[in-house]
Amino acid sequence: MSQTIEVTVPDIGDFKDVAIIEIFVKVGETVEAEQSLLTLETDKAAMEVPSPSAGVIKSVNVKLGDRVSKGSVIFTLESSTSAAAKPTTSTAAPAASAPTKAAAAPVIAAPIQATAPVVKDFPKGDIHAEVVVLGAGPGGYTAAFRAADLGKQVVLIEKHTNLGGVCLNVGCIPSKALLHVAKVITEAEEVSHHGVTFGKPTIDINGIRAWKESVISKSTGGLVALAKQRKVQVVNGKAKFTSPNMLSVETAEGNKTVSFDNIIIAAGSSVARIPSFPYDDPRIIDSTGALQLLDIPKRMLIIGGGIIGLEMATVYDALGS
Repeated sequence: MSQTIEVTVPDIGDFKDVAIIEIFVKVGETVEAEQSLLTLETDKAAMEVPSPSAGVIKSVNVKLGDRVSKGSVIFTLESSTSAAAKPTTSTAAPAASAPTKAAAAPVIAAPIQATAPVVKDFPKGDIHAEVVVLGAGPGGYTAAFRAADLGKQVVLIEKHTNLGGVCLNVGCIPSKALLHVAKVITEAEEVSHHGVTFGKPTIDINGIRAWKESVISKSTGGLVALAKQRKVQVVNGKAKFTSPNMLSVETAEGNKTVSFDNIIIAAGSSVARIPSFPYDDPRIIDSTGALQLLDIPKRMLIIGGGIIGLEMATVYDALGS
């Protein structure tokens, strides 16, 4: 007995009209539960949508370049009863997907066999994973999700409370949110040349900051949901190597040891400091401080004309600096 399932785009945070950049399956293809079906791309982030069940693809409702949002139907899947029961019966899905798993075995088994002798030679930590990813920015969480989609047991370690790294927390996402505010203010001023005049806007800096934080929260919350969906274990803490196959992680609950067969280091970036600058002077802020939007100074000097400098100049100019 089988049933037809509509595969939809899951909750991916505060994103709409996300582009499809890869489609991995076609009509008639047999898929396993959690197998990647397609890849979506947002601003500087890519995420894969897994199959909710084992079965056969009956229709592909999208094509490359299409834009989708949460709830959009992307595939129709014919799933057996046992495959559909996978969320509550852990042994059902492997039985339903045995033919596909057998076909994929040479690809998956080769690296496991190659690393097996090493796995036996080192002690296990409080937590053990086939793959540890150090850093949960766009590089780290994408690697973690992909490894999980390929059947690996994955632990994702992030020293900050929120996932997403610099990009989602103190980079691309908050800067684009503030740029949107700046664009609205600027366009309202410029439209006067077309015969439409608005009054001077009232800037509520606390309101702008709260809205920016809500955008960040939705984006990082989407990553948490995707990690849970893929059974990626997230550990928050600062990690350091204690041996070639062991990490010590300082967490809020104390030190934990994490052992691993393989590790991906995606530690990300941090703000560079210019030698001899008096950073104890409260007037000097870096890009992270600028994004906090604590106040709008009357005058501001920005050192550096790269993308971050240009964005911050645009935002603070529109807000009144």
